[in-house]
Amino acid sequence: MLPFGDRGVLVECAGLDQALAIRARLARACPDGVIDLVPAARTVLVHVDPRRLPLAAVRSWIERTAVGPAPTREAGDAVRLPIVYDGPDLAALAETLGLTPAELAGRHAACEWTVAFTGFAPGFGYLVSEDWTYDIPRLDSPRTRVPAGAVGLAAGFTGAYPRETPGGWQLIGTTTAPLFDADAAPPALLAPGTRVRFAPEAAPEAAPGAAASDTAPPVPAEPHAAGGERDPRRAPTAAFRVLHPGALTTVQDLGRPGHAAEGIAVSGAADRAALRRANRLVGNPEGAAALEVALGGFRAVAEEDLWFAVTGAWGGVRLDGRDVDPSTAHAWPRGAELALDAFTHGVRAVVAVRGGVAASVAVGSRATDTLSGLGPAALRPGDAVDLIDRHPAAPIPATDLHPWGPPPASAIDLEVAPGPRADWFAQPELLFEGVWTVSARADRVGVRLDGPPLARTDGRARQGELASEGMLPGAVQVPPDGCPVILGPDGPVTGGYPVVAVVTDATRDALAQARPGTRVRFRHAR
Repeated sequence: MLPFGDRGVLVECAGLDQALAIRARLARACPDGVIDLVPAARTVLVHVDPRRLPLAAVRSWIERTAVGPAPTREAGDAVRLPIVYDGPDLAALAETLGLTPAELAGRHAACEWTVAFTGFAPGFGYLVSEDWTYDIPRLDSPRTRVPAGAVGLAAGFTGAYPRETPGGWQLIGTTTAPLFDADAAPPALLAPGTRVRFAPEAAPEAAPGAAASDTAPPVPAEPHAAGGERDPRRAPTAAFRVLHPGALTTVQDLGRPGHAAEGIAVSGAADRAALRRANRLVGNPEGAAALEVALGGFRAVAEEDLWFAVTGAWGGVRLDGRDVDPSTAHAWPRGAELALDAFTHGVRAVVAVRGGVAASVAVGSRATDTLSGLGPAALRPGDAVDLIDRHPAAPIPATDLHPWGPPPASAIDLEVAPGPRADWFAQPELLFEGVWTVSARADRVGVRLDGPPLARTDGRARQGELASEGMLPGAVQVPPDGCPVILGPDGPVTGGYPVVAVVTDATRDALAQARPGTRVRFRHAR
């Protein structure tokens, strides 16, 4: 068992089979406080809420539960995935393997596959089979567009793309199975441990003169159009209307914890403390959906009498041209224009409106995931935004929440707890001895830091990359160039770069306000 910050334990296994067996044993006896069990190629990440389950208790539970005979596979039929073997790489790959396309398709369909783990995109399962003996190389140059439903091969895995994304797997076919549905329970068709059979079907006959796109499998609806609530731009009524969203304005709440094993990132507000504070100021529940505005430049006009509060990043806040204070509840009369100037301190402000922002619900949250596309789309000029509740029961607090002030302008300290792979680095203590700088490559997915590279230890075992392992927001990954990348709320749920440390949950919000050029100092967690 290896440490994974202040919220996790990484269980190392002998291989994929043991990882799946341990994950199954743990899943059958989860105590209160376990948020996620994320299997990967040779590990299982146990993500917990330490306020409900201390890490010492987690280790004891793993020791008692992980060892023993593998659980008996539950009875039931394998999930059947219809497939047409029409992929663009089928013929060339078959020739490389010394097979005909029909033989390669037949061997693929003859296997019973098991979902080993998920990642890359919501609903994307890495499938393995004891009967599949081929090690398939990825494409030298990944495709910028892989269509939804494409079935591919890479290494010893097969998998199907739930939505259109870039990808480097070799494509051998197409499935029309609904791999991911944000409204379903569970949303992912393929969960770790699921047995899968591919069922070959004949390619549909194209009508005379039809274009190739006329016979392509249907592409699922855009994720922001799904869900129980209306997408902001589709609202028939509006509490306010966006005149200009600035650089990027998204809907955020406290995200989607507990779905990493389905390939779904936590997402949610990058500065959770700012979201909670803004909501309290206007009498909303702390986790109500609000707007997250990056860099400023946001403008909107009220369609009815409202209340709002702005927290987080610091810049001019104006109501009909009149300066108003941040971190204070203000009446927003009908017809008045709210404007946020370019931020001078910090990166992201939260705009909470009394009653909460209505937006489409995907996997229990209204948060926009900028990496996977899950949740409502980023706001655009002219979008109409409605409220969840026009008559909230809680009053607006009688007093403001003081003290408040701008985020640090030039430097931040981040507390980190040990990561699982510090031994991959010759001098991991350099993480704490140096001063790092936030680069221009910083967003909700991750923040890259510039500084003295962290060199790998000598030895052949440390020359390559890891097999994919579970990840958490705040994980400090180190790619081969030695410059750390801190994963954000929309970061991937699995990754192959070693994690040297993990930013503590208590200090992760500070990273949301770090601008390019901000100096970062790491401190050992108290």
